[in-house]
Amino acid sequence: MQYRNGVAAAAAEEETGVILGVDGGTTTTVCVCLPAASAAEGSPEKVPVLARAVAGCSNHNSVGEIAARETLEQVMAEALSKAGADHSAVRAVCLAVSGVNHPTDKQRILNWLRDIFPSHVKFYVENDAVAALASGTMGKLHGCALTAVIRAHDGRGPPTNLSESILDKLKLSSPDELIGWTYADPSWARIAALVPIVVSSAEEGDEVANKILSNSVEELADSVIAVVRRLSLCGKEGKDSFPLVMVGGVLESNKGWDIAGKVTNCISKVFPGAHPIRPEVYIVVIKLNKR
Repeated sequence: MQYRNGVAAAAAEEETGVILGVDGGTTTTVCVCLPAASAAEGSPEKVPVLARAVAGCSNHNSVGEIAARETLEQVMAEALSKAGADHSAVRAVCLAVSGVNHPTDKQRILNWLRDIFPSHVKFYVENDAVAALASGTMGKLHGCALTAVIRAHDGRGPPTNLSESILDKLKLSSPDELIGWTYADPSWARIAALVPIVVSSAEEGDEVANKILSNSVEELADSVIAVVRRLSLCGKEGKDSFPLVMVGGVLESNKGWDIAGKVTNCISKVFPGAHPIRPEVYIVVIKLNKR
């Protein structure tokens, strides 16, 4: 279905509407349909997904521009159909697509989107690596560190010492190069290696780094609390004793930021019976591996 500017513009004035989010890769393309009102008012974690559709490759470098567009149009149409909506209900479309590496790539997709959606729809087109950074799917701690650098660079966030430290570590000259660096190899271990930089910056008083660590502590503590409740480890009254095994290099003690201690304190406020344990053998193995 083709739409031209001016058609169905009245939909923008309606209180109801949807947002389409597309993550397009070389192997799989996923589209989710979200209620516009909830997306604007609530946190991302609480926004309900109305529908989800999956298709194949949408990287124009792999299958060609025509096939890539057909995949994108197919997956968006399917998501809308499952949600019981049509193009006129769409308020915004965010495409994070593999292969969008140059402003000309972005402009071609924007021109195409303007042809198939009503004039009131807002469009956002980025490389899929940007979506990974924005969402923090690489981990609350290290993923947010990269996001903080990007936000500081484009003016959406406050300046942070993380920018210089991370660029030096990765031997990059500009935050703009972070997208390419992430996209080249988004493996968890490669990005998690940046965690010590966040800790060091926080210990030096960087507000952004401290906020990232504080949020990560709360997130980890909330996850543990949910598991304890699900498994009834704390007993009916929530006061029974249970072991809390602290494993992982991130939870090792630091000079000014004891992540493990702060996580334990958060959990103990809810479950006073939590008993933190550090496996001595595991710590020895960690030390040996560092030699």
